[in-house]
Amino acid sequence: MNGVLLIGASGLAREVLAAGIEGAVGILDDDESRHGQIIGGVPVLGAVASAAARAEDLLITIGPSGARRKVVAMLAALGVADERFATFVSTGVRLGATSVVGRGSVILDGTVITADAAIGRHVVVMPNCTITHDDVIADFATLAAGVSLGGTVRVGEAAYIGMNASVRQQLSIGPNATVGMGSVVLGDVPASQTWAGVPARELGVQA
Repeated sequence: MNGVLLIGASGLAREVLAAGIEGAVGILDDDESRHGQIIGGVPVLGAVASAAARAEDLLITIGPSGARRKVVAMLAALGVADERFATFVSTGVRLGATSVVGRGSVILDGTVITADAAIGRHVVVMPNCTITHDDVIADFATLAAGVSLGGTVRVGEAAYIGMNASVRQQLSIGPNATVGMGSVVLGDVPASQTWAGVPARELGVQA
C-alpha cells in the first residue's frame, strides 16, 4: 500500500481521520495558508495538482458534490487514473453483503446499507444514514447525516439530501437536485430543483 492522501483540508477530512482511515499520510489543499499545518494528526503537504506527481492513493474529502466532481475532472486531466482513488467505509458501517460501494466514496459511522444497494463513485454518506434495498445512488451524490431512503430510491448524480431528510420508497431525486434538511419527500424531485418541507415542495411554490 502506498498510503492515502486526502484531497481537501475540510471538516470531512477530519471526520474521515477521526473514523480511523488507515494509511493516511497527508492532505492536499489549494489554500496555501494551510500548507504545513497539522490537521487531524496529518500534515497538509501542498496543492491538489501535486497529486499527479505522487504515488499515494487519493480520497476526495470535499463536502459539496459539484466541487468533488470538478476536482476529479481536474485530476483526470492531469493523468490521474481512476484506480488511484481509495474508498473509505468506516468500520462502524453495516454494509449488506449484496450491496456495493464505488471507488472514491466515503461512508461514515452508523450508516446501515441493506440489500442490493448500489452506491456510485465519489459519493459521500455522512453518519447514521439508512440506505435500504435496491437503492441506487449515482456518482458524486451527498447524503448528510441521518438521511433515510426507502427501498428502490434513485438519487441522481451530484444530488444533495440534507440532514435527517426522509425519502419515500420508489422515488427519484434528480441529478444536481437539493433536498432540504428535515424534509419528507413524497414525490419525485426533478433535476436541479431545490425542495424542502413536510411534505417537501419546490422552494417558491405555495402550498
